[in-house]
Amino acid sequence: MSNLVRRATRPLGNLQFQGQESVCSDYQIHLWGLAFYAPRNRIPLCSNPAKTFPLGTPSNGVFMRSSRRPTAFLALLLAACSISAMQAQSAPSPDAPPVSNVPDTPDETAAPATTLRVNVNLVSLFFTVRDKHNGLIPTLAKSDCSILEDKHPETIKNFSAESDLPLTLGILVDTSGSQQNVLPLEQQAGGEFLRDVVRAKDQAFLVSFDVGVNLEQDFTNNVSALTRALDKTEINTGAGSGQVGVPGIGQGPVPTQGAPKGTLLYDAVAQVSSQKLGTETGRKALILLTDGEDMGSETKPAQAIEAAQKANAIIYVILIADRPFYGMHTTFGYSGDAQMQKLSSETGGRVINVGNNGKKLEDAFAQIEEELRTQYLATYTPTNTKLDGSFRKVDISCKGDGLKIQARKGYYAIGEAQ
Repeated sequence: MSNLVRRATRPLGNLQFQGQESVCSDYQIHLWGLAFYAPRNRIPLCSNPAKTFPLGTPSNGVFMRSSRRPTAFLALLLAACSISAMQAQSAPSPDAPPVSNVPDTPDETAAPATTLRVNVNLVSLFFTVRDKHNGLIPTLAKSDCSILEDKHPETIKNFSAESDLPLTLGILVDTSGSQQNVLPLEQQAGGEFLRDVVRAKDQAFLVSFDVGVNLEQDFTNNVSALTRALDKTEINTGAGSGQVGVPGIGQGPVPTQGAPKGTLLYDAVAQVSSQKLGTETGRKALILLTDGEDMGSETKPAQAIEAAQKANAIIYVILIADRPFYGMHTTFGYSGDAQMQKLSSETGGRVINVGNNGKKLEDAFAQIEEELRTQYLATYTPTNTKLDGSFRKVDISCKGDGLKIQARKGYYAIGEAQ
């Protein structure tokens, strides 16, 4: 049968019964709201398979019982149906498909139910609070804090101290030539940090950057896979030593004779923010292990900050620099810390300068771990409900003597279609 909509069909002797009108390619009889028809590949009773025999008059889509009852005609017709079906059973067509008595399932081609989508412009802010002695404060309440958006007071809807929320973490490792002497320290301390921080509910990934940006390990909570990927990272100067590289488009120093070809730091931050963290929800953090010197990025520092802010990612920079390298290989000296301060503070993180000291590097990872587990989460619905893509400046303050708030400086009001 073609174009047959099946609904709760069941056998009725040698005929079939269906509780609604259907189209039958053999023949069909409408009788008081019921439909009788012979199964497909049975001998048709009429020369026109599409012809129907109405016995009642439809009214408002419902078949009504006719006041006239052509009983003789009906009896003859039903008898003919029975004879036809019996003949078909005794001499089945070799092309007939197998007959099943299993009840039909509901039609899966029906239009799906409409899903209600509600766009709620809720801003979530993760932040930490320190006292004047630089100690973390974990005991504040909603009444202790206030939020301004573009200098306009906002009403905090939810406020909680979050130490156990899932964490999405990206580790970005500088593998340019300037890190030759400190990469082993990064691998050792970074492995310990991952073992201490990443839990079953967390997801982490690893990226290296030098003359390119390379995904070494995608999202996983498998610490062994992450540490193996970290241990496999190696220094890459592209053309090797003694080659002049790409000019410092990313406002880093222009490489000179003997310097590495490039360090695409800002490109790495922008790509990771948009491609890895942009669609993730919840707590998101990036940890950069670098000396802060960019060489050759197409991305400007402001663009990297914007990408991180749009992804709602907190950036921590562990500034690990082999300072003597710059005295021997460049005429510019070391200047990576200034831009890293801006990159981290604008996104709610901070810079921890460890030089090339392995113990300080371990302490830096420990501080970041403590901060990630001692965060507050405040949410509010902004009074400015326009999703126009503009940047909204956010200020958080909390009651207390000399308290320091570490939070992102604002967000971009981006709608789903943007």
